[in-house]
Formats: sequence, C-alpha cells, structure tokens
Amino acid sequence: MKALVAHGAGDLRIEERTPQSPGPDQVLIRMTHGGICGSDLHYYKEGRVGSFAITEPLVLGHEVAGRVVQDGRAGTDPAAALAPGTAVTLHPATYDRDNREFDPLRPTISPGARYLGSAATHPHTQGGFSELFTARADQVRVLPGTLPLERGVLAEPLAVGLHGLSRAGGVAGKKVLISGSGPIGLLALRAAVRLGAWEVWASDVLERPLALAKRLGAAGTFALRSEPVAERAFDVVIEAAGVPAAVTSAIRAVASGGVVVQIGMVPATPEPYALSELVSREIDLRGAFRFDTEIDTAIRMLTDDPLFDLVVTHTFPADDAIAAFETASDPAVSSKVVLRLWGAGQDD
Repeated sequence: MKALVAHGAGDLRIEERTPQSPGPDQVLIRMTHGGICGSDLHYYKEGRVGSFAITEPLVLGHEVAGRVVQDGRAGTDPAAALAPGTAVTLHPATYDRDNREFDPLRPTISPGARYLGSAATHPHTQGGFSELFTARADQVRVLPGTLPLERGVLAEPLAVGLHGLSRAGGVAGKKVLISGSGPIGLLALRAAVRLGAWEVWASDVLERPLALAKRLGAAGTFALRSEPVAERAFDVVIEAAGVPAAVTSAIRAVASGGVVVQIGMVPATPEPYALSELVSREIDLRGAFRFDTEIDTAIRMLTDDPLFDLVVTHTFPADDAIAAFETASDPAVSSKVVLRLWGAGQDD
C-alpha cells in the first residue's frame, strides 16, 4: 500500500508499506481523505513540532476518514462489528490508562498519551495518510451516511475547537472573539455560533480568512493590519493564532472577569506578555490541549451543518502531496487543505 512518509525537514516521500491485518479488537480501514494539520506542516517544513523531532520515518496524518474493509471483531463479537463499507473517522489519541497519574476527567493532559502521526513517542506513532490503516476498535467513530467524507475529516480539528469552547465554560449568550482565523479558528467560530453565542467576532492579519469568517456567521471582524481589536469588549476570547503578540491582544480584548482560552500553540521560548491585567481585572487565562469526547459532538455538528464545507478550500490527490502541503503552508490562499488518499473511490 502507499503511504505519505516524512523523513525530516523538506523530505516527504510516497512509499510502499505493508498493511497490518486487523486483530480481534482492531478495524482495517480503506483511507479516503486526510486533512493537513499545522503539525503535519511543521514536520514537513522543519522536521519537528516544538521539541518533537523526527528520528525515524513517520507516516503523517491524524485528521482522516475512510471506509471499513474488515472488522476484527466479526469473529468474536459479530454484533459490535462494523460492516464493510461503513464510513468512519478516527479518534487519534491513545491514553496510558495504566499510568498511576492518569486522570479520566482530564485525559488530554495525562502522561503517556500518544497521537497518530506524531514524533512525540519512540517509536513514533504512525499516522493515517496511507491507503490502508489498522486502528483499535475504540478509536473508530462511525460517520452518518449523509455526512460527506471530505467534511468528515474536519471532526478532529472541530473537536479541538469545541474543547477550547468548553474550557471557556461555554459560550451561550456571550460575546466571543476568535483571535486568528486559520482552520481551527474558523471551526471554533462556526461552533460558537451553533452553540448559541450572542455574537462571534474574528480577527486576523489576512482579508481572505476574515471574509470566510463572515460567511460562517461572524458578526464582525478586525483586520489587524489596519484596525486594532476592540479592548475590554468580549466575554470570551479564543486565541487560535499562537502568536505571542496575539496573546497580549487577547488579554486586552476580554472584559474584566472574562476568560481567554489559548488554543494556538505559542513558541516554547521566553516571550514578553502583558500579564498585569490578569491581576487587576481578574481575567482567567486557560490552556486547551487536543480533546476527548468532543469528537462525537463534532460529528453531529458536521452532519447537521453543510456550512462547515467552506473551511475546506482545496482538495489534492495524495500523489500531489507536495503541492498540497505548499498550498496549506500559505494562509493567504488556503484554509483547510484535504488530501484525497489512495483508498478513495469514485463514490467517496
């Protein structure tokens, strides 16, 4: 089978790999679509994400969708087995539930977690940008037949946005700012609208994503190259840009007693932040890392709302992966870029 493998910075190859037959608690999936994430881009461009450097060949991809080929539970638990052809996506996390520090209420920050397509572990955790993939049965999430598979790949990044909104304590009836209108920001914006926020605004340095934010339901936008973000105007700020200056701007934009949730991964270096207002205005600054059960909410939301399709701006065949990654690297022209993987058929 074919797979998209990163060997280091600027070294992305299509290689032949041997598929793994499913065990009794595993499902073999024909992979049809994969969304290119920011971490995939870092592995492609830099050979690392923060301190996680590629030290062995790594199949990328954790935003994936496909169709069941064989469910290993068919021989032991036929009632639980999924029929061939069933559309699915994957929860990309594996938690070390035997670790004494594992917290079932906060699994995303418990030690020992692994994630598809990640160099954080040794051996690396191989991802899903391949023709076939064998997953644990508990990772598999069924997609409704009315949900296009290309939209289904958004379940993972939408779940990230939903986790951030949850960390804010909810957004119903609140005025919300989405700082940074990349794919995660846009998905969080649409989710906030769906969850009953009073108003949702967006900020970015680029006009194209701001125009897209308006189509997704933003009440207004801030074009940062020409206008500052309103100060003390928002009950909740979701900071999705991951830029140090944006963190300070988010703190200044939130109302006294409000909440700033940091989703965007800021540099792992000492940076200047204006934090005095956290004290004087009793602002809560909270982190949000990945997600857990939010993926199930994401699937339902995607199924009900075709406007999420707007976030996918480009689709490339997997054989044109380099062009896809270069396009995804340019936020001036793209939002979410999706690969049509080798397992895709005419009906997918």
